[in-house]
Amino acid sequence: MELDETARNEPPAPALPNPVQKAESHDSDQRYCWVCFATDEEDENAAWVQPCNCRGTTKWVHQACLQRWVDEKQKGGNMGKVSCPQCQTEYIIVFPNMGTLVLIMDTVDSFIYKGCPFLAAGIVVGAIYWCAVTYGAITVMQVVGQKEGLTVMEQADPLVLLIGLPAIPIALIVGKMVRWEDTVLYLIRKYLSRVPIVKHLLPFRVDVGPSLSNTNEEIPPLSDPISATRVLCGALLMPSISNLIGKFLFDSVKSNFHKTMLGGVTFILVKGALKIYHKQQQYIRQCQRKILDYTEANITMYLRRERP
Repeated sequence: MELDETARNEPPAPALPNPVQKAESHDSDQRYCWVCFATDEEDENAAWVQPCNCRGTTKWVHQACLQRWVDEKQKGGNMGKVSCPQCQTEYIIVFPNMGTLVLIMDTVDSFIYKGCPFLAAGIVVGAIYWCAVTYGAITVMQVVGQKEGLTVMEQADPLVLLIGLPAIPIALIVGKMVRWEDTVLYLIRKYLSRVPIVKHLLPFRVDVGPSLSNTNEEIPPLSDPISATRVLCGALLMPSISNLIGKFLFDSVKSNFHKTMLGGVTFILVKGALKIYHKQQQYIRQCQRKILDYTEANITMYLRRERP
């Protein structure tokens, strides 16, 4: 009993230091640069910085390494904001005071840098506008006649010319984008195919053969995406083509304006009819296609067709 009371009253023995905990504490105090992966021991004179909210091994970085990394992110500029790639904390970047003159020059340079895109856009829009005005004036002289066109533009109000002349190419482009041939072809397929005599009079068949008899789904026609360059070229060349066709087919008409209008209408109708015929033939070919068995005979036949 006396031994137990003595042992109970004695203070506990001090705990021995754990070598593992000591190594971990030493590693936590060690600084690593997350850019170059160097430590304090490798470069004792390097300046360190903790620029963000990161913890652990990524919270320290060399000042010089971070400067180079910031330069790469700002791409040669010095006003862009840079954030930490890990915690997304924005770096606090300060510059020394270089004087009022340098501040004014930086402000002017920043204003020019931000304003140049708007100025360039204005120049491009202005160039397009005056090109449209010039094209409109040439179109008026081409359609009406050179002397008559000049007389009309001289007698017109300047404001009307500044608005009306550039509207001519815009109207041509918008008119070119109207696909009236698709509507006519849809009406032919839906209504005229029910008339028996139409199958013999039209230059193409409206029925697509027995390939659709076993299915209730209608195979859609081939897509015809709009090409911006094709629309632009076709719209801008329309007055010239109309004038040439008018002079060739309607030379007996005295008025140059009526001659050009007749030539344009003729060109649109003939081109539309050919386009409708071509689309219908593509539709028939699409509906009557079939996939063959992958056999030696079919492979040989396919390769023969593909050879030029």
